Amino acid sequence: MPSGKNDKSAKALKAVKRKSSGPKSKGLQTGINIPWLGIGAIVSVIALIAIIAFAVLPSYQDSREIDSWSPSADNPDPSRDIEGITIVEELSNIHVRAGQRVAYDHTPPVGGPHDEAWATCNGIVYDEPIRTENAVHSIEHGAVWITYEPDLADEADIERLRNRVSGQTYMFLSPFPGQESPISMQSWGRQLRLDSAEDPRINHFIGALRLHPTLSPEPGESCATVPGLFEPDNPNPFDPSPLGPDAVQMDGSGAAPQLDDLSQIPGLEDLDLSELDLEGDFPMDAEDPAFEEPAE
Repeated sequence: MPSGKNDKSAKALKAVKRKSSGPKSKGLQTGINIPWLGIGAIVSVIALIAIIAFAVLPSYQDSREIDSWSPSADNPDPSRDIEGITIVEELSNIHVRAGQRVAYDHTPPVGGPHDEAWATCNGIVYDEPIRTENAVHSIEHGAVWITYEPDLADEADIERLRNRVSGQTYMFLSPFPGQESPISMQSWGRQLRLDSAEDPRINHFIGALRLHPTLSPEPGESCATVPGLFEPDNPNPFDPSPLGPDAVQMDGSGAAPQLDDLSQIPGLEDLDLSELDLEGDFPMDAEDPAFEEPAE
């Protein structure tokens, strides 16, 4: 009977389909559990290390290069090996009064007569030009003075100079209108003119000349603020006007009488110098408001 066989065949096909289909899937099960939180933490740590290295490595490299240019017994004056450096010998370091100006023969100056008070030079950045005579006293103490011409140096270079100088002992930075190059470096008797703040010779100059033990007349003397005479928050200003006939010359002629030459002050010809404290760092003259004539 054909119809019976057909029914049996149909039932057999349905049974095979039920066995082959099995239970319905509830979703893909891979068996792998990825720790995304831990991976994120590791990536964050690696990124932080990279940022720190990027910030610290240039400073470390600068420090190594600066140290490599330090004076030694075999090479007491490495600055002579710096390409393009200007060297000036036998500079006077006589003091001038607060109101006197000096006819410097280099721009910016590299030494010579200077004010009795030094400019604060403990890694300070001045945003405005400062009085030249105060700055020269600072380089007498072994500081490196970096200057830039505001109309020639670009903002990126000025920012690099700020970062390089800020907080560094015996260094200071200020604008200097009228200098010929975008950037200039000064120490006592030495000058280096530069076009870029990325010039490697900046490190060479610092290493060779900052606190040089013999080239600076008074290496290691104070770079701290002189209260009442030079205030870094309100520094003595740069004077761009032409020099007058009373300007002190580079050999010191025209300067106020010094402490070892008080006999030049009118009325003090017969003063007994043994009664005075001559250890101060300031000249005295009869026009100074703090000056008092000896009692008769």
